[in-house]
Amino acid sequence: MTSATRYLIPNWPAPKQVKAYCTTRQHSASSSKTYHFNLAQHVGDTPNKVEQNRQQLIQDLDLPQSPLWLNQVHGTQVIAHTHEIPKQPPTADALYSTHKHEVCAVMTADCLPVLFCDQQGTWVACAHAGWRGLCAGILEQTVAQYPKPAQVMAYLGPAISRRAFEVGHEVRDAFIAVNPNAAKAFTPSGDRFHANLYALAKQRLQAIGVTQVYGGQYCTYHDSNLFFSYRKQQITGRQASLIWLST
Repeated sequence: MTSATRYLIPNWPAPKQVKAYCTTRQHSASSSKTYHFNLAQHVGDTPNKVEQNRQQLIQDLDLPQSPLWLNQVHGTQVIAHTHEIPKQPPTADALYSTHKHEVCAVMTADCLPVLFCDQQGTWVACAHAGWRGLCAGILEQTVAQYPKPAQVMAYLGPAISRRAFEVGHEVRDAFIAVNPNAAKAFTPSGDRFHANLYALAKQRLQAIGVTQVYGGQYCTYHDSNLFFSYRKQQITGRQASLIWLST
């Protein structure tokens, strides 16, 4: 994280024209610790404070335009950035672009944000992968928007870690029904399981030929000074993971 801007810069070998950041809750227009640098308008924060935070984001990162925010529903819908920013956020859980200056973004607070680019730096994408979307195939659907999966690299942004993510049998069974190897990503905890979202995402990506996978070292639940965690607080904000092509 840079000391000046308080943003995480993904550590991955992306081409220089690929710009990517993950926000934290380290600075904000909001006076409430609950919503420090919250970027979501749907979580109970004061709307004008959220807008101030979004403007601060644009200024800090010198964004070429406002991010295209999505109405995320834990589904598998992937859309292309159209350069125009609509008045209402489109409903989707992943977004991609092949044009310069189109800022793609997803918001999370325990769910897994995944950033994508190709080796040539001609295509970028981001996906919101909670366990439902991850199990249903949001990562596969996102990568399917690029013709050569072997040339795609992925960065796994801040999400809840295995030690904090306890789930029931139904979650484990849903993943195993798709891929029996998913059982390796679940650790028994009494009559429940601890699920490793990072490991599950890597399995799904590797299965479709994406072998360059980076990140996955944070825990939104335990790193609560840096990140929002819905599981820990429920009434909380959302951080953003952003990616775009520069000149």
